[in-house]
Formats: sequence, C-alpha cells, structure tokens
Amino acid sequence: MLGRWLDCGLDTARVTVLRPSGRAVAAGVSVVTDWPASLPAGTTVLLGMKPYQIEDVAGRLAPICAADTRIVSILAGTTLATLRGHFPSVAGIVRAMPNLPVGLGEGVTALFTDDRTGPDTRAAVEALIRPLGLAEWIADEGLFNSITALSGCGPAFLFRFVDALARAGEAIGIPADQAARMALATVQGSANMAARASVSPATLADQVASPGGMTREGLNVLDAEDRLLTLLTDTLTAARDRGEAMARGA
Repeated sequence: MLGRWLDCGLDTARVTVLRPSGRAVAAGVSVVTDWPASLPAGTTVLLGMKPYQIEDVAGRLAPICAADTRIVSILAGTTLATLRGHFPSVAGIVRAMPNLPVGLGEGVTALFTDDRTGPDTRAAVEALIRPLGLAEWIADEGLFNSITALSGCGPAFLFRFVDALARAGEAIGIPADQAARMALATVQGSANMAARASVSPATLADQVASPGGMTREGLNVLDAEDRLLTLLTDTLTAARDRGEAMARGA
C-alpha cells in the first residue's frame, strides 16, 4: 500500500512508520521505534500490525490521538466496536480490507464505518484508498469475512486457476512453457476486456461461444450441473468459515 502511494506522488516527508525493528521501509520514509509524544493535527493512522497486538498498541496510541485524528484499520477480525472501545475519543475510525494487487493500483479495498464517522473523514479515507484500485463501501460489517474470501483470498484462487489452465494445456499436448505463457496472457487479456466491457462477464462468455463450436463445447463442461459455480461457492464458503472461526478464537 505504501509503495503504491509513494509511486503516486505521496511526499515521504508526510509519512512516519512505527516499526519496533527500525528496519527501513522505503527511501526517504522516516522509521521510528517508539511512540511520539503527540500527533500532528489531522493525522491519519493506519493500523497494520497483528490483530492480537491491538491492546498493547492502543494503550500507547490512544492517549496521543486528537479529536481530528483518523484511524484506518486493516486488522482482520477486529470489529469497529472493538476499535471504538480502544479509541473512545476518536470519531473517525474506518475498517479497511485490501487485497494483494493494491500494490499495482489494481486491487480491491472494502471499507466500513458507522455514523460516528463524519463525511469529511469518509471522503478523506476514500481519497487515500482510491489510488490502490477499487474502493468499495459496505453497509454490513458482518460481510467482512465473506468479502475477504472473495477479494482478499481471491488472488490466490485465481493464481491456482491460471496454473491449472496452463497444466490442462500441457495435458492436451502444448509444451509446458508455452502453455504457461499462453494461459497467463489469456487470463490477463480477458480480465482487461471484461473490465472495459459494457456487458457482464456471463454475457461475454456467451458472445464468444458460437452454437456448436469449440468454446460452447468447453462451456458445456463448466456449466454442467453448475459445477464451476458450485466449486467456487464451496471455495469461498470454506475461506469465509475459516475467517469466522479465527475471529471467534481471537
């Protein structure tokens, strides 16, 4: 996330990273190992540590937060109510769930807050997130694990699909190196085409498939008894349920 913001022109002088190890994060970005005595007016704090560390971090951070401090949390399984309990004086708190491609500016970040967070903070957070890709506000915090299963875990599932497509090409006789290159380029080009199209991906698939042709025969296999839909629904359900179990364990 930070790398993308810097690539988009964020002034390194406006960024401070608190990192106990003191290791550098990017050229020109200040890294500190201890908490400052106060925060500048209008500071946006991004919470990006392990969720179990929230109590210790809040114990040091909350006393130096001002009325106009904004907090953006990317802590999985840490609810807004929990955050508000740790930071009672901060009105502007937003939960965010980014996925891996945000580093390219092509990611998805789900956002959630409540009525205590004013429109100015909402607008400021959305402006911060927008360079990372799609910024999607959700109305129901209970959907966070489902959204994480779709967009957060989704890149791994898509990577597996690309690999399987390449291996399937190899299985029908295409040299492995060519199948890998072709599968990746096919997925990349098709995703770009779907993103720019004025119709849904389902409609695009039908437009590509001529009656009785090769594509239609392949789609018939994927579509039979909704096998692809069932497989992906089972995949997302398993990921979502694991997230909910982890949250209960925490």
